[in-house]
Amino acid sequence: MAKSGSSAYIKAMSTRLYNPSICLEHLTPPGHPERPDRLRALNSALEGDEFYRLDRAEAPMGEEEAILYVHPESYAERIRTAIPREIDEEERESGHPQRLTRVDSDTVVSPKSWKAALAAIGASNAAVDTVFAGEADNVFVAVRPPGHHAERDRAMGFCLFNNAAIAARHAQRRHGAERVAIIDWDVHHGNGTQDIFQSDPTVLYCSTHQMPLYPGTGAKDETGVGNIVNAPLSPGTGSREFREAFTSRVLPALDDFRPDLIIISAGFDAHHRDPLAELNLDEGDFDWATGKLMDRAERFSANRLVSILEGGYDLQGLSQSAAAHITRLMKG
Repeated sequence: MAKSGSSAYIKAMSTRLYNPSICLEHLTPPGHPERPDRLRALNSALEGDEFYRLDRAEAPMGEEEAILYVHPESYAERIRTAIPREIDEEERESGHPQRLTRVDSDTVVSPKSWKAALAAIGASNAAVDTVFAGEADNVFVAVRPPGHHAERDRAMGFCLFNNAAIAARHAQRRHGAERVAIIDWDVHHGNGTQDIFQSDPTVLYCSTHQMPLYPGTGAKDETGVGNIVNAPLSPGTGSREFREAFTSRVLPALDDFRPDLIIISAGFDAHHRDPLAELNLDEGDFDWATGKLMDRAERFSANRLVSILEGGYDLQGLSQSAAAHITRLMKG
């Protein structure tokens, strides 16, 4: 809230979008839920007139050394060497399909996946730079592959590198952030983010997620060194229970932690349309949760908030939910 004389008015937030096109070229097999159409649907939803104020900017490609903020070099090299070579012209003309390699049962890489992963890291870190430089109040990062299942040395759940974790470390190394909070409302628990930070009190990780569900982690008694807050939700849970968990567990933890930066692992697969889970949220719930986190960002971190796309596999549910989320980021 800002004041002008005796009249109060609501100040619109400045919101930037990073949406690297190379992320469309990370290919997966036909029928795979984590597919390029996810970003195409999101992009289409952002073409409306209501998004004219959205600051669409190009982000630099990520630096390979940023991977090492949270992953060992041996792991990064393992992913790099798994990338298949591009088919040549003769193969293309003969109808040869693009080469794909599985790095685990669910997680696939294609010839452009290394560049797409670096672009996701670059955009996430650029978002951190943007909010610390005051160039925007908040940033939405529309990237794939997603990241929150990637553990220190293990790719899984469609994820190669942990974009949110790398961005948190970037904020600490580049901008001197003492406390970074990662709030994860993806329907699947972010086991990778928890794995990376469970012994680090400078990073708060809070997650709402369905349980039981893949990957099987995220029980309430998984608390790290007091910096992990899990709020598991039963299958069939709807708006009331989600908002209660957010209000009773996530927000008090944020209030106690007083972060210098808030990062959202913004998965939209808790939407009732999503085929991979059984929660019953809708766009209004993501709008509501976004507003609550913006309140805390205003209170503790000079509005600095970065939101990074994770899951969401029904195209309509994803695009409508992301649009509601970004609209709230823009309105404040």
